[in-house]
Amino acid sequence: MRTTLTAATAGPLLVPAFAAAPAHADDATASDVWTGSGELGLAIAKGNTDSQTLVGKLGIAKETARWKHSAGAAFLYGKSDDEENARRYEVFANSGYRLGEHSYVVGSLRNERDHFAPNEYQWTASAGYGIEAIKNETTHLTFEAGPGYRWAKLQDVRVHNNEAVLRGFMDFGHRLTETTELFNTLLIEAGADNTFARNDFGVKVKMTDALALKAGFEVRHNTDVPVDTKRTDTLTTVNVVYGF
Repeated sequence: MRTTLTAATAGPLLVPAFAAAPAHADDATASDVWTGSGELGLAIAKGNTDSQTLVGKLGIAKETARWKHSAGAAFLYGKSDDEENARRYEVFANSGYRLGEHSYVVGSLRNERDHFAPNEYQWTASAGYGIEAIKNETTHLTFEAGPGYRWAKLQDVRVHNNEAVLRGFMDFGHRLTETTELFNTLLIEAGADNTFARNDFGVKVKMTDALALKAGFEVRHNTDVPVDTKRTDTLTTVNVVYGF
């Protein structure tokens, strides 16, 4: 959280993303198949300052008449003049059981490790209620909210900050054209000692049936940080996305 990192400066070098094959059951239907996408972006700057920043994400999801599941992982790694200045990993998983056509109960688990943030790691587990406020061919808008608990350890010291939290989540997407889509996700984990908020906004443009170019702007904020540490980080990315 000490610097603002940019993964789309000085003309990023984009490389194709990794992908996994969908797992098809013999009797799977179109609504009972895992789908997802992987994305990867690399920025390299040479000159007075040599820097490299690598970002990647992987997400999968499946929906049936009763269940909706999602899981994913993300990483960020950066160096400047041969000195490491960013290293973050995150994994998450969610499962929801439908109560009606647009409502469900949901359980969520998230783990994050960051070598340049106030917390070396944090686990958050929560349960809550979700509602699909809008869901059609061009637009989706989903809200989730519920209580949870966070386990966190401060960087480089044996101090743990564990507390109850209130988790809130919003997922918005809108297709502007056949090839262009806007997206925005917001995650809030609010506790008495610290509130963590992350907003990811961007646009994705399809180039082929499987490949797309995605530009995103992510803001991360913590209300309680050590002295001389910034509360807010921003990350700008331009990634190649492979859908499967």
